[in-house]
Amino acid sequence: MASGPSQAQPQRPRLLEDPNRFVGVWVTQDGHIRHELLPNGRYDEARGTRLSAYQGRYMLSGNHIDYVDDTGFTADGEFRDGVLYHAGMVLYRESTTQR
Repeated sequence: MASGPSQAQPQRPRLLEDPNRFVGVWVTQDGHIRHELLPNGRYDEARGTRLSAYQGRYMLSGNHIDYVDDTGFTADGEFRDGVLYHAGMVLYRESTTQR
C-alpha cells in the first residue's frame, strides 16, 4: 500500500495546460456571427453589422464553453475537431473561413 511519487502529485485539469487554446475569432460560414474570445476570459460577439451585439465572460472546462453575457443571459457550446458548436450555430476559426 505504498504510495509512489506520481500518486502524491494531483493531476492538473487539461484547461490549465493551455488556457488560451481557443482564444481568437470564431465565425459562422456566412460571416454573419463572430465570436471573439479574448485571453482575459471575456468575449465580444458581433452580429451582421452590429458590432459588440453581446459581450460578457466565458469559462472553459475541457472542450466545453459556458458564456455569461453582461446582462446575465447564459449559453454554452462545445469545441469538436476545431469547430465551435454553439446554440445551433457552427463557427470556425477566422483564419480557416473563406469570406
